[in-house]
Parts: sequence; structure tokens; C-alpha cells
Amino acid sequence: MARLHLFDLDGTLLYGTAAPVEISRQLGLEHEIAALEADFVAGHTDSTQYAVRVHTLWADLTEAHVAAAFDGAPWLTGIQETWSEIRARGDYCAVISLSPSFFVERLLGWGAHAAHGSRFPAVPFSAPVDPAGILTGAAKVEIANRLCEEFGVARADCVAYGDSLSDLELFASVPVSVAVNADARLLHLATHSYVGRDLRKAYELVHTPVREAREV
Repeated sequence: MARLHLFDLDGTLLYGTAAPVEISRQLGLEHEIAALEADFVAGHTDSTQYAVRVHTLWADLTEAHVAAAFDGAPWLTGIQETWSEIRARGDYCAVISLSPSFFVERLLGWGAHAAHGSRFPAVPFSAPVDPAGILTGAAKVEIANRLCEEFGVARADCVAYGDSLSDLELFASVPVSVAVNADARLLHLATHSYVGRDLRKAYELVHTPVREAREV
């Protein structure tokens, strides 16, 4: 039976940062996004409120900014190699993220079978955010279910990789999970834990009995 590997983006594939932070950096809005991120992490802002506020913050956003943010972001090493190996095994890999889909979908070019993010208007913005398109932790599970149907994979054959509370529900819904540079509150749900900057080593944990790995 094929496996479906489900990857979070912010703090998981991206080391120590998030797509909105990298995009905002291109606009010179580091302080503004830091305040918004702090509100979100503290639970003072939900994902929809976050999206509305960041949409306003990015009034001058262009495709050039998005491309520069993607190309200059601190990605984990070995992402494309890991996904190539997953494909070679006859398995599937997908990214599910609360970040904007116009950033997340760029990972299709790196070998992901699917990439889902919160739906924002096309860049540059000429329309408001539709709250119905903004993802939550629960929406990650719903998307995972749809991907299982699309690829003909059972839930019992899914593996989730994540780092934060937005991954809690997904971790609870699959039998195998890998906490990657994760929030301590996620670790108790994880099958494996990895701390480091190489996705290949996090992926290897799925195929070994080692509980935790750490780069030296």
C-alpha cells in the first residue's frame, strides 16, 4: 500500500520562520508582521483574522516580492531529494499550510504531488480575503482526507510532519507523525522527533525505530 506524506510549511519546511514573515521582509514590514505573529501564537488572533490583517499589510505586494521571498527563504536542505525518494517508492507527498496558497503552491515545482494553502486573492490584490478560503488546523485534516481519496491511500498509511499547534489535529488523526523543530506542546503526540535542518534525516525516522534524532 502506498503512503501519503503530509508536510506542514511554516517552521517545518521553513527553518525558524514562516511564509508571511519572509514575504513581509521583502516589503520592509518586519516589525508589523512580528506583532501579528505574536498575536497569533498567543491565541489573540485566529487564522481568519490573521489573514485579513496580513492582506491589509500587503497592500503593495507584487509577484516579484513573492518570488524573492520564496527564493531567499531558509528552507531545510534535502526537500527535493526527499520528495524524489518518496516518488521513487511509489508514495505521495503533499504540503498543507495555513500560509497563502500563492506561496505554498510554488512547492509543486519542487516535486510535491499536491500543495494546499489559504486562498488569497491574486497578487497584486484587487479583492478582499474570502474567510471561507482560510485554513485552520481542522481544515488540514479535511484536506488530508480528500488527498487520501484522490491518491487511493488509507488514513492508516499517512505520515504527518509538523511543528506547531496548528498541526495538533492532523497529528491526532494519523498513525505516524514526525515533530520537526517542534513546539514542546506537539511532542507528546508525535511518533518521532527531529531537531535540525535536513529534511532527509526527519524522513529517515519513519523508516527506523529511533525515537528522536538531533544533528551534531
